[in-house]
Amino acid sequence: MKDLKIVFMGTPDFAVATLKQIIENKFNVVGVITAPDKPAGRGRKLNESAVKKYAKEQGLHILQPTNLKDQSFLEELKSLNANLQIIVAFRMLPKVVWDMPKYGTFNLHASLLPNYRGAAPINWAIINGETTTGVSTFFIDEKIDTGEMILQKEVEINPKENAGSLHDKLMHIGSDLVIDTIKLIQEGQVKTIPQPEDATIKTAYKLNRDNCKIDWTKDIDQIYNQIRGLSPYPAAWSILENGDQKLDVKIYQTEKEIENHNLTIGSIIFDKSSIKVAVNKGFINIIEIKLPGKRLMDVKSLLNGFTLEENAKML
Repeated sequence: MKDLKIVFMGTPDFAVATLKQIIENKFNVVGVITAPDKPAGRGRKLNESAVKKYAKEQGLHILQPTNLKDQSFLEELKSLNANLQIIVAFRMLPKVVWDMPKYGTFNLHASLLPNYRGAAPINWAIINGETTTGVSTFFIDEKIDTGEMILQKEVEINPKENAGSLHDKLMHIGSDLVIDTIKLIQEGQVKTIPQPEDATIKTAYKLNRDNCKIDWTKDIDQIYNQIRGLSPYPAAWSILENGDQKLDVKIYQTEKEIENHNLTIGSIIFDKSSIKVAVNKGFINIIEIKLPGKRLMDVKSLLNGFTLEENAKML
């Protein structure tokens, strides 16, 4: 049985669940590395990462380097004498960092590798209409998310699931997988599998304004999956043309209605409590929407104080 001394690296809530499991399973965490505090909100008050807040509560040793190659950081990291590093939702590490511990550095990734390597695996699995996804642990190497795999766990994606609910599901399943991985390392029982490489591997591209914009000419299922795959964050968006106004709106929840029609793609049908957008093979029925400068609201509440013109459409 190996005597493990662990350094944990992570930043958002997704990583906290794993760190909490590691602590509750009584593993020895000698240090936690997380992002530097960032100014946030109107007062530009310094905001601590979710991982830092939890690590402080637990009295753990915290490092917040701005540069992972900085000599003073590397010396402090080395002085912790860790023999295992665990990464969950952090940033790319230089070799001098991931190569440091005796038993290696492993990462938890929210997909079934080799598919959905990259920044937004949870979102893209839903956007692409997958019915299953999962979590993987793997040892880090020079490239992004390509190292030898240790363990995987598959998870079903509910047809109405959005990125938020799938995130929470994978967060808890992933933390259990990390514990299983630590135990294998501790017992010297790890057997890794190289990731297969072929042309069909799907990528989890970084989300940006362009790939979050809804293209109403796409198939109804593609539009529906994009909206739920980007909800609640960063949210799919569209331009609403309403009379002489053009508004950037964010759309969070929809239903799809399969139906033949002859309406122009993007045209809007509405009454006092519903807004439907005409698309190929049917309608996208908007349930939750956000206008610029307003709060997120259901369509019925929106229509109480917002007038849609007869020729309103989505662009």
